[in-house]
Amino acid sequence: MPVLEISNVSKHFGAIHALNDVSFSLEPGEVIGLMGDNGAGKSTLVKIIAGNFRPTHGSLKMDGRELVMHKPVEARQHGIEIVHQHLALCDNLTAAANVFLGRELRKGVGPFRVLDYGAMYKRAGELFKELKSETRPRDLVKQMSGGQRQAVAIARTRLSDAKIVLMDEPTAAISVRQVAEVLNLIRHLRDQGIAVVLISHRMPDVFTVCDRVVVLRRGRKVADRPIALSSPEEVTGLITGAIEQVA
Repeated sequence: MPVLEISNVSKHFGAIHALNDVSFSLEPGEVIGLMGDNGAGKSTLVKIIAGNFRPTHGSLKMDGRELVMHKPVEARQHGIEIVHQHLALCDNLTAAANVFLGRELRKGVGPFRVLDYGAMYKRAGELFKELKSETRPRDLVKQMSGGQRQAVAIARTRLSDAKIVLMDEPTAAISVRQVAEVLNLIRHLRDQGIAVVLISHRMPDVFTVCDRVVVLRRGRKVADRPIALSSPEEVTGLITGAIEQVA
């Protein structure tokens, strides 16, 4: 059973039709590349999945059950996590403090409860080891590389029992070595049975790590193809409109 089914989803902002009848499904442990030019509707679709927007028409199902959300916290409760392009990290805090930001562990009784730094350092270390990242819990984020920052943001999604992770341009503006590190992090999520939606403009990344590619143009889905049956040239043609649509 697909972990997520999107059926004929449309989103209208007055006269602006940001999405029109978009449908696709996502299997557990599958990585889908979501591609399209600026204004194609990628961000709108991701915000619907993440609970920021409700669709004007259409429906979402998770594990076969209809999914209705009014705010992002409800998406998290259903096991949907998002790693934003700008990561939303606090540079002056440690990796562990960022992982637990807003979900800090405490110890003690009643009004005498205090932050349990030891437990947070230990759990953050376990998450980084699980992701096979060299990031250390006590390191300050401001001293980290782009790849290490991504590891912190991804580790934060592992605090809950995530079933889907949405990643918005995770390899933008980082070095080649750091790109390889981020792609490995995505593979580790996939190997644990977590479905990933990778929003990216980088064709090599999508064809390296994704199982399928979904292409949007002007709010409509113009392709949903296994990576093995597509090519960077075909996807470029679909994005630009040189190729109208493929089954």
